[in-house]
Amino acid sequence: MSKKFKQVFVTGGAGYVGSVLVPKLLAEGYKVKVLDLYLYHDNPLAEVADNPNLTQIRGDLRDRALLEREIPGCDAVIHLACVSNDPSFELDPTLGKSINFDCFEDLVDVSRDNGVERFIYASSSSVYGIKDEEDVTEDLPLEPLTDYSKFKAMCEDVLLAKRRPGFTTFILRPATVCGYSPRLRLDLTVNILTNHAVTNRVIKVFGGTQQRPNLHIQDMCAFYLQSLLWPSEKIDGKIYNVGYQNYKLLEIADMVKSVVGEDCQIVTTPTDDNRSYRVCSEKLKRELGFEPKHTVLDAIQDLIAAFRAGKIPNSMTDIGYYNLKVLQGPKLAELQRPQPATTVTQLRKSA
Repeated sequence: MSKKFKQVFVTGGAGYVGSVLVPKLLAEGYKVKVLDLYLYHDNPLAEVADNPNLTQIRGDLRDRALLEREIPGCDAVIHLACVSNDPSFELDPTLGKSINFDCFEDLVDVSRDNGVERFIYASSSSVYGIKDEEDVTEDLPLEPLTDYSKFKAMCEDVLLAKRRPGFTTFILRPATVCGYSPRLRLDLTVNILTNHAVTNRVIKVFGGTQQRPNLHIQDMCAFYLQSLLWPSEKIDGKIYNVGYQNYKLLEIADMVKSVVGEDCQIVTTPTDDNRSYRVCSEKLKRELGFEPKHTVLDAIQDLIAAFRAGKIPNSMTDIGYYNLKVLQGPKLAELQRPQPATTVTQLRKSA
């Protein structure tokens, strides 16, 4: 399929997924604008920062004037930015709502009114809540358990209401992403267990029978690349789960141990939190032919290779790997005072 779009606006493009996705977009020949606050890592896009097709903007998603200045000229938007995960959101629910929901309509309106033809929104598989059904499919009712997931679901409704000819909307509900990234998160299930196994030779599992849906970061990025290629008539107004393997926590721990070595111990601790989440992505395979290619085991092996190559220093003490820990520090105050548009800066590769 030939490319329809020339310039892609990626919110949160310096984040965990974005810092893997943006280099891939550039490699495919797209021009890319990244809007990010760079809270967790000063320059996760360092390796591509001098690419003439990349513009990095340190700015606030809630600044409509910034959006009105930067979005014109872009014909596709991939919206990744948010206060990610429940604990981070709950530090300041009003702040979380301002970023995850209140500014979303402005982003959609400015995009639609300035020539963006395709808007791709990363919702979350957490919008389903806890289901008894073995296969959690897109036609099941949404029963979000937290404000984080509730506002993710509400953004879906906003976006669908803004559809019109020439403005294609596409919503995905990803599973929990895993694997190595230049802006690595070590607060996600597979990554947490691998970090503890490599660093401490002990994997602590709370409970163990709870299930979690998983998706390798390379497959997540492959999906976004493909989402720019599918014909509009195939995806407009559609919603898809994007996941691959549902595993129990103990199953993931066993996989980690099998790679790290038999000297690694698994220690289980009883927990009152026995919530299990699963997603079924058969609709995506059936209707669009997309199927992930990388397993959870692949993600574990990639992470361990990165550890051994020295790419993940100070993994237990550097708060930059942990969203909640960063926001528990001075960064939270920065977010509570939205930066004016005049603070927008162009970032270039440091010497």
